[in-house]
Amino acid sequence: MTQMDYKYSLLGSTVEDYRKRPLLLQVDETPMNLFAVLQVKRDLPRRWSNLGWFRKIRVYSFLFGLAVMFLITASYILTGDKKGLLLTPSPYHFSSLVSPGPLTFNLSSVKDYIHIKMVVKSIASKVEFQSSRQLPELKALVKSEPHMFSVIPRKFLPGVKNPCWYVEYTGNITSDPYRSNLYGRYSRRFRTVFQHLRNTFHEHLLHHNRKLYRMRCLPYFYIIGQPKCGTTDLYDRLKLHPDVKFTTFKEPHWWTRKRFGIIRLSEGFHDRYPVEDYLDLFDQAAYQIQGNLTANTSRSSQPDMIIGEASASTMWDNNAWVYFYDNTTKGEPPFLIQDFIHALQPDARFIVMLRDPVERLYSDYLYFGSANKSAEDFHEKVSESLQLFEGCLTEFTMRSCVYNTTVNNAMPVRLQVGLYIVYLMDWLTIFSREQILVLRLEDHASNRKYTMHQVFEFLNLGPLTKEIESEITRSPASNTRRPADKNLGPMLPITKDILRDFYTPFNEKLAKVLQNDSFLWENNSKL
Repeated sequence: MTQMDYKYSLLGSTVEDYRKRPLLLQVDETPMNLFAVLQVKRDLPRRWSNLGWFRKIRVYSFLFGLAVMFLITASYILTGDKKGLLLTPSPYHFSSLVSPGPLTFNLSSVKDYIHIKMVVKSIASKVEFQSSRQLPELKALVKSEPHMFSVIPRKFLPGVKNPCWYVEYTGNITSDPYRSNLYGRYSRRFRTVFQHLRNTFHEHLLHHNRKLYRMRCLPYFYIIGQPKCGTTDLYDRLKLHPDVKFTTFKEPHWWTRKRFGIIRLSEGFHDRYPVEDYLDLFDQAAYQIQGNLTANTSRSSQPDMIIGEASASTMWDNNAWVYFYDNTTKGEPPFLIQDFIHALQPDARFIVMLRDPVERLYSDYLYFGSANKSAEDFHEKVSESLQLFEGCLTEFTMRSCVYNTTVNNAMPVRLQVGLYIVYLMDWLTIFSREQILVLRLEDHASNRKYTMHQVFEFLNLGPLTKEIESEITRSPASNTRRPADKNLGPMLPITKDILRDFYTPFNEKLAKVLQNDSFLWENNSKL
């Protein structure tokens, strides 16, 4: 099946359904609800960046803006209800579009310590943890992603540790099986890998009853988070294990971004990557599993090779939901990433690497931040983000605000990524505690041998020779802070104090759920 054989669609079945999706507009500078709905026509995602009409017909645009403002003002007066407004902007076009909470202050005064402490205290007073969430029915999941469920079977090959299956190959034997893969279209490194795969593709087709079959595989385990918490180092070490294989490169981000057509955050939506493109990333590992399976046909032992996938967005990033699913759940996504994974792989395993969320946020800022980074700039961005989050909590539940695409994209630093317990509790509503291994970067940095043994045991991997084990644990740490970022020095003490207060109630709940007080991060050395 090629890219042209199947087309994903947005929420509706026609283009006009998409044109009716909400568009973000700012009414005025007065505080307003973070969610507002205004139905207007707009172009498909490919045309979002085309603003030529605006330059050509400025007068008409101005009149249209006045009309919109009049309509919204009229709706305020007639209904007297601001809570009926729903704001769902593109994650790629926003500025000062989300109003902060009632405790606003002048962002140019980065030393307004007392005021920000009040904002954090206001947030803490509104923190509530839901004991459970309503899980979607399987038929609802299948309806939202019918093609994915038609491609991946409900049962996998018996006697094979990794989830794999055979599918009949009906393509032209002389054609390029990867010609339509979107990973290869947008990534040079993928094109290099696919060149090697296509050269050996036909050698690995299984001949049976005059038909050709292709082995397909999903991961046995996923490294799902969090960003800037040591997932790259864990990935690099696990790659050295002889029984562990990964996708062609780290972080394909298929579950959270590529299947929705998100490539780079600045580019809007592209074509959605079909599940076949994702499965292609496991072909190299599938060939080795197939080879081991063939070699073991005369023996009773099962092939122990497993495949991993490491995308640090899988645990937390559900930002695309508002554009593709019905918004009938009071601002919360009706489906989460884990719902789909569980429906397809109820026995999957997950590894989560966490670190002190205060240090994580600063590391995240240094790594992803733009030019002119400084401790003072970080402080200002933290202050602004806290106010936006507090503003959301004045109207909505904490969980709604954590998954609020508008707020997440408006915050200049990713505060929400450090709210580990909110995401973990949602994962634990559908996967058992035994299927999720939670590690701390601080422990990994101080004793790699211990944490790697935890991982090996969790993945049911066999014993290693002393030489291989030494190589895995001895290798230098990966993806450490860049020299230029180190020269910026630590964050300001007042920033650290503010963030410590903000994350404390979330860390306390995390430590309670995991029954481990080390997740309080009360006495940490800086990493």
